[in-house]
Amino acid sequence: MNSNYTDTAKTYLVTGVAGFIGFFLTKRLLDEGCRVVGIDNMNEYYDVNLKYARLNMLMPYERFTFIKGSIEDKKLLVRLFENHRINIVINLAAQAGVRHSIDNPDVYIQSNIIGFYNILEVCRYHPVEHLVYASSSSVYGANKKVPFEEKDFVDNPVSLYAATKKTNELMAYTYSHLYSIPSSGLRFFTVYGPYGRPDMSYYHFTDRYFRNEPIRIFNNGDIEDDRYRDFTYIDDIIEGIVRVLVNPPAKTNNNAAHRVLNIGGSSPVKLMDFVRALEMALSKALCKEVVFDKIFESIRPGDVRATYASAKLLEETVGYKPLTSLKEGLQRFADWYVWYYDKKPKRAGT
Repeated sequence: MNSNYTDTAKTYLVTGVAGFIGFFLTKRLLDEGCRVVGIDNMNEYYDVNLKYARLNMLMPYERFTFIKGSIEDKKLLVRLFENHRINIVINLAAQAGVRHSIDNPDVYIQSNIIGFYNILEVCRYHPVEHLVYASSSSVYGANKKVPFEEKDFVDNPVSLYAATKKTNELMAYTYSHLYSIPSSGLRFFTVYGPYGRPDMSYYHFTDRYFRNEPIRIFNNGDIEDDRYRDFTYIDDIIEGIVRVLVNPPAKTNNNAAHRVLNIGGSSPVKLMDFVRALEMALSKALCKEVVFDKIFESIRPGDVRATYASAKLLEETVGYKPLTSLKEGLQRFADWYVWYYDKKPKRAGT
């Protein structure tokens, strides 16, 4: 059933299609009858089996075309656009992870800068109706003014990952100004849920629990410190994206047809409250009490103390703001994890 936020006559290109957000967005578009071309290089940044599990759920759709490749390959992208009449591009392919960028900077420049430049170039020569691309809450750096608003100063990134995302916003603005490419950058705030990324804290903590290993909490050892995060459930992210897709920005006066929008829960929680909520979700999923063994360590380079989204502009633009509570979202994740990894205790005789 079509939600009136998608157009089945159009062809959508989703990069990073086997990624967490890319998978759920593509499935939503396909379920609504859209034609989707997906590209992914299936890299091993995290468990590639999880990426194939997502991809395998998309392959049966008749209106889905998968291309294994990288957006760093400009010739491949050119051929893709020549072979498919792409109307709307959603660029979700990127090297993710703040901490990983400290030890592996090269891949961030190649994927997040060169790769995105290639996307902009093919959109320049093969005009599209809308380019939507993933930015990140990390662009706000160590801003102390909360909640974070799109108009806030974001020129002091504290990680290379954040710097690449800010660079993407500047590049998209310039291409929109020069070549009239309607573009929307979406600043995601800590996306979580089933089939999520294993490098994210909620997933990583759960993995460590089942390996009988302690979780490491980077907050200077202060259980009641002021660190907090704005978590956004995957369904809310997808709903926000599909509504943005049909609302491309228009050029006004001397301004380019470009904008950035936060997609965040606007309900930040303290780090230790989040840990306790995850323990409770796993306890319910396993029908036994779960308490993590915890090790407290100093905050690591690139980390920020707080993220807190203002969703006001998103609501004004597309009439939506995230609705899923952290308790509800973590329970869905915990139930999925126990099912997916077959962690439910077996009854005698089964």
